[in-house]
Amino acid sequence: MTAYYHFIHREQQADGSSVAHYQPTEHTQGTWNQLDQHMASATGLLTRELNVFSAQADMRIARISLDILGRIPLAESTITTRFIRSGKTIELIESVLSNGGRDCIIARAWRLMTQDTSIIAGLEDQSAAYQPEQLPEWMQMHEWPGGYIKTLRLVSEPNRRPGKGRVWITNDTEMVAGEPTDDLVHLMGMVDTANGVVPRLGLGLSDAEWMFPNTDLQIHMYRSPQGRWLGIDAVQQFGADGIGVTSSVLHDIHGPFGRSEQILTIRPMPG
Repeated sequence: MTAYYHFIHREQQADGSSVAHYQPTEHTQGTWNQLDQHMASATGLLTRELNVFSAQADMRIARISLDILGRIPLAESTITTRFIRSGKTIELIESVLSNGGRDCIIARAWRLMTQDTSIIAGLEDQSAAYQPEQLPEWMQMHEWPGGYIKTLRLVSEPNRRPGKGRVWITNDTEMVAGEPTDDLVHLMGMVDTANGVVPRLGLGLSDAEWMFPNTDLQIHMYRSPQGRWLGIDAVQQFGADGIGVTSSVLHDIHGPFGRSEQILTIRPMPG
């Protein structure tokens, strides 16, 4: 089976932090620059590191906040994970992806205690009208370049349009070669795709005059997601001063489980 990354080795530091080394494959290749890794696969890898770091059975990740500091070169990457705040009921942990001695992404996750609150549970986000198997395959997304996009299988609900709509995404690519990918890592490794599923400027970059990369990715989860399909109900909005936002309700096949936000820098396409 194909994979996004190869694990090289891990070092446990005296201060309790973990330093892991990975080699990205061509399947992580980005869209805006084919010499970079895609933020989606990098998010999946960072989620893997955050999820396994000093894990506790009665706690789970409730929020992942990622700030993109610059390009993520398609080369050996190092992830350093540490506690910002440890605790029995609330923890804040951080993973920093570095490349060639330069920090590329800072990811922080709140890990919270779980307990039975089913008696007062209630959601306002609406369930999707269709399950993935009820929808036709959506091939237009593959007009975007890059190896990461080529790994995806997508289906689209019929009312999707530039700026708003819902698609479902999955892939058959393991996050790390030789290791099964759990559902959280698999699904988080596709969330960043939300910025490209309802682009206001249409699909494809061959004749595009504008680009709109995100500089962050915020993911909040009120339920632990399950399964291999990610539903993205996205709204993309561009302001008049060069800044936009893509907002999404995230679904698995059992219903909505959280939300994501991406702030965008809108600028003329280079060249």
